[in-house]
Amino acid sequence: PTSYVQGEFEDLCRGPHVPSTGRLKNLKLLTVSGAYWRGDEDRPMLQRIYGTAYEKKADLDAHLARLEEARKRDHRKLGRELDLVAFHPVAPASPIFLPRGARVYNLLIEYVRELYDRHGYDEVITPQIFDTSLFETSGHLPTYAENMFFCVTQDALEKASAETEGTIRERMENAIRYGVKPMNCPGHAALFAMTRRSYRELPLRIADFGRLHRYERSGTLHGLTRVRSMAQDDAHVFCTLDQVQSEIVAFIDLVSEVYGVFAFDDARLVIATRPPKRLGSDEVWDRSEQALQSAVEARGIDFEIAKGEGAFYGPKIEFHVTDAIGRPWQLATIQVDFNLPERFDLTYVDNTSTAQRPVMLHRAVLGSLERFMGVLIEHVGGAFPTWLAPEQIAVLPITDAAMEHAEAVLSAAQGAGLRCILDRRNEKIGAKIREAEGKKVPFMFVIGEREAAEGTVAIRRRGRRDEGTRSIEDAIQWVVEQNESRAWDVPG
Repeated sequence: PTSYVQGEFEDLCRGPHVPSTGRLKNLKLLTVSGAYWRGDEDRPMLQRIYGTAYEKKADLDAHLARLEEARKRDHRKLGRELDLVAFHPVAPASPIFLPRGARVYNLLIEYVRELYDRHGYDEVITPQIFDTSLFETSGHLPTYAENMFFCVTQDALEKASAETEGTIRERMENAIRYGVKPMNCPGHAALFAMTRRSYRELPLRIADFGRLHRYERSGTLHGLTRVRSMAQDDAHVFCTLDQVQSEIVAFIDLVSEVYGVFAFDDARLVIATRPPKRLGSDEVWDRSEQALQSAVEARGIDFEIAKGEGAFYGPKIEFHVTDAIGRPWQLATIQVDFNLPERFDLTYVDNTSTAQRPVMLHRAVLGSLERFMGVLIEHVGGAFPTWLAPEQIAVLPITDAAMEHAEAVLSAAQGAGLRCILDRRNEKIGAKIREAEGKKVPFMFVIGEREAAEGTVAIRRRGRRDEGTRSIEDAIQWVVEQNESRAWDVPG
């Protein structure tokens, strides 16, 4: 790190600093905003002034063009315009997925479930609320409590109020017996411990889409990318030490497959090492970090080291991808954990009937589904590929005389398993096309009297592309092929 001193102000940053903005030739002030000191709403509000400067005007112009494109793709803006997601003050930072957004959300889950079937994962459903003793054992209470939600029942509160002297806060603390899970790992560790395990069961891969709740500070919240209520394509792998490397290699291959489907190119690997606040001995962390590094090296992939950026219970591999306009995002992670198996006293019986400690791998491909949705909306500019689009076909009759044929086309497309809408409004065809384009529907089947007489449809693709006329069967088959192949048919 470097340090810059300017009068009485000393700043530890990469810099460089300049004594005056007058030294900058190509400068643009962008926005102003308020921000709480260190993200804490109980601290003073500060005024931030954002700006940028470049050596060459052409570089500044290019940067401003990228910012304008980013504004157009902002998932908060598109989420409202496309009826995907909403927020309500009665549930701060907890997104409400509207019917169109819920469709995309569930399609992502269905895709991940297909991967689980092919890669040997078993899905479980675990509670959202656990006795706080679980989080005491896992280490979340001493290390993560400030980010957790807790709950109390009325009878427990009444009992604590009657038996405990002191302030209301002290009585509340004595009454709290339950915590809302911020992560799935403690519950999965408890699940593993419920049964006597054999080495023949390992690796045991447990997946869970359970809802998670984390108390993120208000100053850090941002649309879908930083929320308090979420689900993850979360899974934990319990394995032997000898299986760790092969499991990590298999995970890297899985991530590569998934990111190919979403057109995320040039994934960058980062190994995040032990943070200052952590569980476990240095010896355990040495073994964990070496296991990750050996697996990546065995795969022949370049990587970077992010010192001190690991989770409190183990180091991790992070996958950083670049979206359609060149912005980096951190998505998939896998973490090696020797600590939770120790804290939960997890064991399996090896081939000599000796109890051994398993290794626990924490992994997610998409990560938080809410955050991935936000990233994906911006990556595609709201124009989802056909297989993910809320509606894949908009059937647009030109006149009432074509309505009967339009109904038949709708029925045939739905019978083929496609998601379709029929615009029955008494509007001009131009208005119907604009509506479908505004909702970014991939295919429009335009039907006039001629198409009705010939048993055909005129096909229009998203992005104002006319594709000619086809029979109903051929048109539907085209969309079916786009859907089943998960083709990346995103304009631009």
